[in-house]
Amino acid sequence: MNLQHVLYAVADRIATVTVNRPDKLNALNDAVMADIGAAMAAAKADPAVGVVVLTGAGEKAFVAGADIGELAKQTVIGGKEKSLRGQAVLDLIENLGKPVLAAVNGYAFGGGLELALACHLRYAAATAKVGLPECGLAIIPGYGGTQRLPRIVGRGRALEMILTGGSVDAATAKAWGLVNDVFEPAELQAKVRAVATQLLTRGPLAMAMALEAVLRGTSTSQEEGLRIECDLFGIVSSTADMREGLNAFLEKRKPVYRGA
Repeated sequence: MNLQHVLYAVADRIATVTVNRPDKLNALNDAVMADIGAAMAAAKADPAVGVVVLTGAGEKAFVAGADIGELAKQTVIGGKEKSLRGQAVLDLIENLGKPVLAAVNGYAFGGGLELALACHLRYAAATAKVGLPECGLAIIPGYGGTQRLPRIVGRGRALEMILTGGSVDAATAKAWGLVNDVFEPAELQAKVRAVATQLLTRGPLAMAMALEAVLRGTSTSQEEGLRIECDLFGIVSSTADMREGLNAFLEKRKPVYRGA
């Protein structure tokens, strides 16, 4: 895998994907998005990877937004195609079947916030700021921001962020449920890795099915969501991991999950 703008490393079953353009505040362009997609596809396919952590290089930015120079040249057709490509990468993240944690180490604006929104859990440095400033540039979020943000913070807050383009600090993001927790910058990576390590003690198939139940269920009616949950509960009950987990509890020992 030849990645030019993303660092990819696997250790202790945790894959770390780092957007690596610190001189450009890790701004997204087509090449960066392609690298993120390739790294996520590798993590999805690797049975040695149980959890993914996504972050940005440097101390200032997670991803400060899109490459404005690239956006300025787009046409109607090109804009739609760019949006479709970006949405495909973020859909891959959201539907990876493995937990993806965002370590938001700095500014997350525009496409950077949209990237974090596609992750299942989000943790921010106390110095981080997030926002969707696109309307100030006479464009709109194109990588899922208009859809994921309202589902997380509610329509009113999402519309305020999108229409005004204003940013919110990490404490406000936590209060709104936009991030799960906030840590001091020097502690962020270790804290996120601790969460990732905890997730590795859970049944991988159970986590995959829980992710599917939540993601599919929250995009439909509660009645249909309950049917989805019921079906997946039945499927997970057929796994060897389920029997191992319950027997380990009864036998007062730690379970050994094999993803089967």
